[in-house]
Amino acid sequence: MRIHWVGTGLSAIPGLRRLIGTGAAVYVWNRTVEKAQEQVGDLTQEIREYSPEALEAMVRQGDVVVSMLPADQHVALARMAIAKGAHFVSSSYVSPEMAALDSEAKAARVALVNEVGLDPGIDHLMAHDLVEDYRAAAQPGDRISFTSYCGGVPAHPNPFRYKFSWSPLGVLRALRSPSKSLRNGAVRDVVRPWHAIEPYDAPLPTPERFEVYPNRDSLPFVRQYRFDPAWDVQDFVRGTLRLQGWQEAWTPVFTEIETLNGPAGEARLREMAEGFWRDNAYDPGEPDRVILFVALKAERDGRVGWHKEWVLDAQGNDRGSAMAQLVSIPVALAVEAVREGRLTTGVQAAPHDPALVGDWLEQVLTIAQHMAKVDHLE
Repeated sequence: MRIHWVGTGLSAIPGLRRLIGTGAAVYVWNRTVEKAQEQVGDLTQEIREYSPEALEAMVRQGDVVVSMLPADQHVALARMAIAKGAHFVSSSYVSPEMAALDSEAKAARVALVNEVGLDPGIDHLMAHDLVEDYRAAAQPGDRISFTSYCGGVPAHPNPFRYKFSWSPLGVLRALRSPSKSLRNGAVRDVVRPWHAIEPYDAPLPTPERFEVYPNRDSLPFVRQYRFDPAWDVQDFVRGTLRLQGWQEAWTPVFTEIETLNGPAGEARLREMAEGFWRDNAYDPGEPDRVILFVALKAERDGRVGWHKEWVLDAQGNDRGSAMAQLVSIPVALAVEAVREGRLTTGVQAAPHDPALVGDWLEQVLTIAQHMAKVDHLE
């Protein structure tokens, strides 16, 4: 079984180096060979110039294709993998187009594994662990609250309360996206993220307050996380975390984004992105920080009866940025799980199998400076 790792951008390298270091047969594909050689040329000479045609000619039955390319290119690679009888792995969300490939993948006896990065990915593992833990203690009538907040922020805060490790355009576009979550048992629709910013007090060794807001559509994850349909889920939100003071620093950005429309608005977004990239990019060697908090709480008889929370705090180091390590190492773990036959065929997200969840979280523990499962009732 050979591994075809496509894309050597900033978020790809630690996981790629891990796989190469295991002695696996890894072929590295990148549009610019020289850039890939700078990143992994000390470990391998199996580096090729990427094109869909060149990759397809090399892939054979039983191989694994790993896509670290932009999400809009995943489905085409997954289709090619199915046709070749090869598996597919990416860190991105399962799109409707990817989900539609499930029956074809099962017929070809291959796995199309997605959502195995940081968020989505590690957050899923923590959620599955909490749900299984709570299941043994659940009582009829419990009122459930679930929150999952993740963010990449500068380890040394700047006045803008944020720094960019790649083009800010995606961040700006995301600020124009609505979200859907549960609040007090009802669906909560939010048109703009800044309409729903709230404080979040994190149970770190030194307590710290952050700002959080919901993003995307959280509701499908109630089922994905295997909540019992009989549970009374009052609150359920997956969202983004930012440093305290972010809302104040970004208020002028929010105000302007509200006024942008059409081609002229898109042009202005690009202009803003260029300015942010110039003024608020990470300096060479500057450490980033990733924080992730996933919590499940059950209230019964007017009091909290069960409340546990996964806490992760990581900073970049000589092994790479925290973001790159926490995105790409789980991707490498997924590739290893496919090679070992530990994942089923078909389209899937991060595993819920307790053994795999436990194994992967142990590996994540080696990356973070602080990671713990907090019992708030102890």
